[in-house]
Amino acid sequence: MRKLLIALLLLAPLSALAFFGLPQVLDAQLNSVASPPPYPASASAQRLHRGLFVADLHDDALLWERDLLKRYDYGHSDLPRMLEGRLGLQVFSTVTKTPRGLNMERNAADSDNITLLAMAQRWPRATWNSLLQRALYQAGKLREAAAGSDGRLVLIRNRGELQAFIQAWNQDPQRLAALLATEGLQPIEGRLENVDALYDAGFRIAGLTHFFDNEVGGSAHGLDKGGLTPLGRQVIARLEEKSMLVDLAHASRALIDDVLAMATRPVLVSHTGVEGTCPGTRNLSDRHMKAIAASGGVIGIGYWSTAVCDTSVAAIVKAIRYSVDLVGVEHVALGSDFNGTVHTPFDVTGLAQLTEGLQGAGFSAEEIAAIMGGNVQRLLLASLPRE
Repeated sequence: MRKLLIALLLLAPLSALAFFGLPQVLDAQLNSVASPPPYPASASAQRLHRGLFVADLHDDALLWERDLLKRYDYGHSDLPRMLEGRLGLQVFSTVTKTPRGLNMERNAADSDNITLLAMAQRWPRATWNSLLQRALYQAGKLREAAAGSDGRLVLIRNRGELQAFIQAWNQDPQRLAALLATEGLQPIEGRLENVDALYDAGFRIAGLTHFFDNEVGGSAHGLDKGGLTPLGRQVIARLEEKSMLVDLAHASRALIDDVLAMATRPVLVSHTGVEGTCPGTRNLSDRHMKAIAASGGVIGIGYWSTAVCDTSVAAIVKAIRYSVDLVGVEHVALGSDFNGTVHTPFDVTGLAQLTEGLQGAGFSAEEIAAIMGGNVQRLLLASLPRE
C-alpha cells in the first residue's frame, strides 16, 4: 500500500503537467501551415502590399492561451507577426463550444470540447460552466492585450474610433485595429438580454451558429439545419437595433434564407468557401452569394482545404476570382480562420503571397486594395455604431 501511495504521489504531478501542457501541443499541431516562413513574394507584390490596408474577418487566437503581444513560432498569428504581414485590421472571434467528434455534416449540441480546454488553460472557474462567461473572458483577454500594447493594438467599438485609427494608421501603419466577434450565439444562453451583455463587452459582430444548432437557429453542421427560431428573430432585430453586424458563417441554408428575408442592414460571411469552386456543406451557393451582396455585405474567403479544396494560394485566389466575377469586387474580402484548428498555406506573415497571387490572376491594384481590406473598411465605417 505504501508503495502504491508513493507511486500515486509521483504520478499526480506528471499527470497535471501533461494535462496543463496539452493545450500548447494541440495549438501547435492543429494550427499548422503547409510551409514555414519566410514567405517570399515578387518585388512588385511586396511594393503593392506595403501600401495596402489589409483586413481579415476571422481569427480564433483568443481561444488559445497565448499572449497576443508576443511572437510565437507556432500558430498562425500574434501581434508581431500581424504587423510584419502588414495587417491593418483583424476581427477576433470567441469560440465557446465545439462538439466532440466534430465533423462537417451532422453534430449534436449535447457535448463540448471547450470545457476541458478551459480547465487545462486555467481559465476562471466561472467559464467552466457558462458559455457567456467564456465569451466575456476572451473579450477581456483582447482588452488587456490592447491596454498593454503601447497603442499598437486598438480595440474598435464604433465608427469614430475606426476613423481615428485609420488616420493614425496612415501616418504609422505599425498598429492593428481589433474588433470582437462571437462564433455562434450560444453564449447568450437562450436569453435575449445577453445580446446586450455581449455588446457592452465590446462585441460588434455576431456569428449566429457554429458547429451545432442552437437556440437562435440552425447550423450547416447541425442535426436539424433549420431556420431562425422565434428567439432568433428577436435576436436579429436586437442586433440591428444595436448596429451589430450579423455573420452568416456556419449558418444552415434555411437560416441564411430567414436572415436575408428580414435583414434591413448589410450582412457578412466572415470565413467561408464558395460552391462554385469547392462544393461543401457550409460553402455558399451562387444564390446566397448574390443575396448577401445585394444586402450590401461582404464575403470573406477562407484559406483552408474544405473552404477552397486545397491548401494553396492558387486555390484561395481561384475562389476570390469566382466570387468577384459573380457578385462584384466590392463584396469580396479575406476570412482566414487563422488559429481555428485549420491547416493553411502560410501564417499571417505570408499575406504578400496572396497579393502576388491576385496580381497573377489579373486583378488591378485598385481591385486588390478592395479585396485585401478596402471592402471591410467601407462596410465597418458604414455599419458600426456611430459612437
